[in-house]
Amino acid sequence: MIDIKNVRGEIDKIDHQLVDLFLKRLEIVGQVAASKRERGAPVYDPAREREILSRVTEEVGPEYENGARLFFSTLFSISKARQRTMLHGDSPLVQQVQAAAAEYDRKFPTRAVVACAGTEGSYAQQATSLMFPVPTIVYFNNFEKVFEAVEQGMCPYGILPIENSAAGSVAAVYDLMLKHKFHIVRALRLKIDHVLLAPEGVKLEDIREVTSHPHALAQCKDFFKRNPQIKQAAGLNTALAAKEVAASGRRDLAVIASRACAELYGLRVVAEGIQDAAFNYTRFICISKNLEIYPDANKFSIMLSLPHRPGSLNGIISKFASIDVNLTKLESRPIPGMDFEFRFTFEFEASPTDKNVLCLLAELAMDPEIEHFDFLGAYGER
Repeated sequence: MIDIKNVRGEIDKIDHQLVDLFLKRLEIVGQVAASKRERGAPVYDPAREREILSRVTEEVGPEYENGARLFFSTLFSISKARQRTMLHGDSPLVQQVQAAAAEYDRKFPTRAVVACAGTEGSYAQQATSLMFPVPTIVYFNNFEKVFEAVEQGMCPYGILPIENSAAGSVAAVYDLMLKHKFHIVRALRLKIDHVLLAPEGVKLEDIREVTSHPHALAQCKDFFKRNPQIKQAAGLNTALAAKEVAASGRRDLAVIASRACAELYGLRVVAEGIQDAAFNYTRFICISKNLEIYPDANKFSIMLSLPHRPGSLNGIISKFASIDVNLTKLESRPIPGMDFEFRFTFEFEASPTDKNVLCLLAELAMDPEIEHFDFLGAYGER
């Protein structure tokens, strides 16, 4: 019978040997970095990595080939990170993050000119008013105009919905994130309570069509199952749709929107709480042209594209796990014009003063294996 205590004791001895070898390897990696500095050589040497992987996988044999590949690939990542830190020190990105955190050492502003998609009574307007107690809101017809207003300096800030707890990510916003330059400076979760609105005197049995933003329609699937006679019509925005219903003169048309739209546009509530989930939240982000990091920042967002090969995404995720950082969201969107190529958005919880996180950002920003890297911001979320 196997004595598990003795077996574990043997494993402990091997682990101690591995630690000693690991430290010795990192010490020698430092010497490699010094040599590369003298010669002006790059950190990444793919031919050398292939040579090592070929040798070790042959030595361990087919049974352990995959494990050996993973083990040594992880060692390569750690070694390259150490070399980059020694060769480059604080990266330009880390310097920018530290400078922004030092510059914006006050509370988030209460007054601002803010770009917002929709019109008065929209959920985006409500989110804007919660983020900025005294906003001057400039309304636009679509999300791209909000990005453009911020990017071109027309408005210092813009408010955009990014995901809903029931309907998922707002794909249109994520796609536009690939096209525009911006920074996230704040985020907010807004409780969504949908009501069905129609002109005065219209009853539920009179309604044959309901209009709203596609995400609002998607959040009320059960309502449409219970009322199969009603067809859905997608609109640009919940509040804009309410305004159009009020002006249409139709007695068979209603809208899914917020209760605030009833009084604003002279409509009445036909049905309440028609969303599928009682706890229905939409997450909004506030964007700015400049990098602004306020003292309450507790989340980071980055965007990057990776080589199209097995293990590339896992390699990035393992870096976050190695410094005990919690990834809260990972979104992938196809890159226009490139077949089966994706750009990933990572969100994670961290402080801008966390040195491990700053070192990771520097590593990712300087890693030549990452084909595209954007730092979207460090911000507070409530």
